[in-house]
Amino acid sequence: MVFDIATIRAAYPALTDGYAYLDGAAGTQTPTAVIDAIAQAYRAGFGNVTGAFPASRRAELIVRECRQAVADLVGGVPEGVVLGQNMTTLTYRFSQALAATWRPGDEIVLSRLDHDANVRPWVQAAARAGAAVRWAEIDAASGELPADQYGALVGERTRLVAVTAASNALGTRPDVPAIAARAHAVGALVYVDGVHATPHGPTDVAALGADFYATSAYKWSGPHIGAVIAAPSLLETLRPDKLAPSPDAVPGRFETGTSPFGDLAGVTAAVEHLAGLDPAATGTRRARLLTSLAAAEAYELEHFAALREGLEKMDGVTIYGRPARHTATVYFNVAGHTPRQVAEYLAERRVNVWSGHNYAWEATGVLGVRDTGGAVRAGLVHYNDRSDVDRLLDAVAQLAG
Repeated sequence: MVFDIATIRAAYPALTDGYAYLDGAAGTQTPTAVIDAIAQAYRAGFGNVTGAFPASRRAELIVRECRQAVADLVGGVPEGVVLGQNMTTLTYRFSQALAATWRPGDEIVLSRLDHDANVRPWVQAAARAGAAVRWAEIDAASGELPADQYGALVGERTRLVAVTAASNALGTRPDVPAIAARAHAVGALVYVDGVHATPHGPTDVAALGADFYATSAYKWSGPHIGAVIAAPSLLETLRPDKLAPSPDAVPGRFETGTSPFGDLAGVTAAVEHLAGLDPAATGTRRARLLTSLAAAEAYELEHFAALREGLEKMDGVTIYGRPARHTATVYFNVAGHTPRQVAEYLAERRVNVWSGHNYAWEATGVLGVRDTGGAVRAGLVHYNDRSDVDRLLDAVAQLAG
């Protein structure tokens, strides 16, 4: 397709402020359709679920539609979609539920590549259970997470392998299917952090081999809602702590308190928005999502090639990692300037980027930048255009030169 970037950008009111939003890895802007869906939910009125009146039934419909939308996005089933405040909160909840089955001598395998939300909950749960933690290491030069190392890391006592589908700092896309296959060969479960991966291309949880797949809607044009997707039969085997009268059926047994129903309506609208990125996409919503997100990925990587090439040509700019498969995300430093100074310089020129460790705590330690301010992160999503790239490159060139 010819990616209609003008139409896509027009859907995002925030983009009219004159800034280049290259901070999508920390959270995307919101299209009008999502804003309107949230507002309409509040205008129509809703009550809590299980009530005898229409406003309660409206809330129940919002929840059902949200579960179906998330399932369509990642290739799951709505009965396996657990909704919550964010990925971190949900991962803590699942770590506690899963660790209840671990015993001293059991092992879990984590990766240095991951966001700390897919590291620390498991480290802490393992410590309470007396389980050992084994680490998959990244190659500092390339930013890769070699899959072949899992042959030595995964064994008969492995209970869980947690790994990211894409690094939020380096953009690296590990070979998750190969890692999952090794884990499943010994009966271990696989928990995949898909927060950074989901916005940047089609997702198929079955193809990944993910027993649990976590994602956050605010990374793909939705509100601040997280979700973990799993097979309902697997969820049935877990018994999280919950209030006595709260639902016991899955997926509700994992959801604490009253849901933010208006935001859930926004999640559904965000999925519909993604499904329509390619106007030529046809078929079911799932089919349209696969087509549209493939088109978005190709568009992002095309412009990212220019971004990375431009940075590589600059004296004094250090780029961390060069993975073979990656999202449109770059992590770099400029000699003579702290990452925060670079971010502030760019912000003065209306270019939004992030600086610091970006919660890639283990990875920035391996790279040797965690204790010196981390680095600068810039990334493209489907609403960025070439002018955003050029503005970043011009500003960094001025600073580096």
